[in-house]
Amino acid sequence: MSRTVSRFRVLFFGTGEFAVPSLQALVKDESFEVIAVVTQPDRPAGRHATVTPPPVKAAATALGMTDVKQPEKLAEPSFQDWIKHVGASCDAFVVVSYGKILPQWLLDLPKNGVINVHGSLLPRWRGPSPIQAAIAAGDAKSGVTIMQLDAQMDHGPVLALVETAIRPDDNAAALHDRLAELGALLLADTLSDYLDGRLEPVEQDHARATVCK
Repeated sequence: MSRTVSRFRVLFFGTGEFAVPSLQALVKDESFEVIAVVTQPDRPAGRHATVTPPPVKAAATALGMTDVKQPEKLAEPSFQDWIKHVGASCDAFVVVSYGKILPQWLLDLPKNGVINVHGSLLPRWRGPSPIQAAIAAGDAKSGVTIMQLDAQMDHGPVLALVETAIRPDDNAAALHDRLAELGALLLADTLSDYLDGRLEPVEQDHARATVCK
């Protein structure tokens, strides 16, 4: 794909390890200005229940980012005031492994919608555990979908897909890490082309959809 010299303003939502390569890719790409990160609050972890930041917060700190929001609820008035102020100036929001469903009022804020990196070949395996579901079902392949979020779970139109074979020795952890890297590689080019008007979303074949728990 051809690249653009435009600099797009992006707000990043992410929490888990799957999101870290995508955040790193956008921050390091000169086509984007990642203005802030929204992630979940620090939580107790491990045997001693030590309060620990989520992986995306740790990654943002390592990248030198200082504007990291951690609302317990997206409906918190202070968070709503902030995101409504910054959201109107964003070209897009990017969501990767955030762990919460975004309400419609938030989806409507950025100029070009909300883009999601999902760890399956949609419409197969909509839901929160697509990597584990693909392995449990004995699928021959998996992949990553870059899609535009709408009000329904993993239902929105597709911008790009990348496939990978599920290897005989793959477990969920190995496939997770490979898909996280593939998604990050695909995200920057796809998002740039979409925001430059060179890429049109394609509706999913909803009749073929499968759902994981």
